[in-house]
Amino acid sequence: MTTASQEQDVIDLLVQQHEQIRSLFEKVKQSQGEAKQAAFHDLVRLLAVHESAEEQVVHPAARADAGDAAVDARLHEEHEAKLTLSELYDLGTSAPSFDARFAEFEQAVLDHARHEEQEEFPQLRRDSDPQRLRRMAGAVRAAEAVSPTRPHPAAGESPVNNMLLGPPVAVFDRMRDAVRDWRQSHGD
Repeated sequence: MTTASQEQDVIDLLVQQHEQIRSLFEKVKQSQGEAKQAAFHDLVRLLAVHESAEEQVVHPAARADAGDAAVDARLHEEHEAKLTLSELYDLGTSAPSFDARFAEFEQAVLDHARHEEQEEFPQLRRDSDPQRLRRMAGAVRAAEAVSPTRPHPAAGESPVNNMLLGPPVAVFDRMRDAVRDWRQSHGD
């Protein structure tokens, strides 16, 4: 881990990931064919690991700072996003209804990120010392390393479920990703 990443706090890390998510939404919308599918898979992966890590690390910490109502609202949004993302994944980027459904999904995800950035994160920053926020960034990175790379709405948004079910599901997802990537690179 670089010195810069060790100094980065959890809020800066998550806001940076929100920017990556916004960029991937644009890339999906501007691409076609295999490039669109690849960009969508990148978005799916980032959203899956990002939300899983937030559910394990950030939301439990923010509950004391931002309150139950704010965190419960974010968890509800994340559950709805998992359901929609799973539907979009099954639908595929070439389906006629994909673009319209994707636009609705994009708006919901961007609204969710805005709520986090305006309601949850400022309170967490105000009520946490900088060292705690840096340690949380490390915990988020660790959680992302063992998180599933696809949405699994049936698993719920519980930190305990994510910690217990996440790693075995992540292994399966990563194997599927490797096979998919191999097939794409070998024309199968």
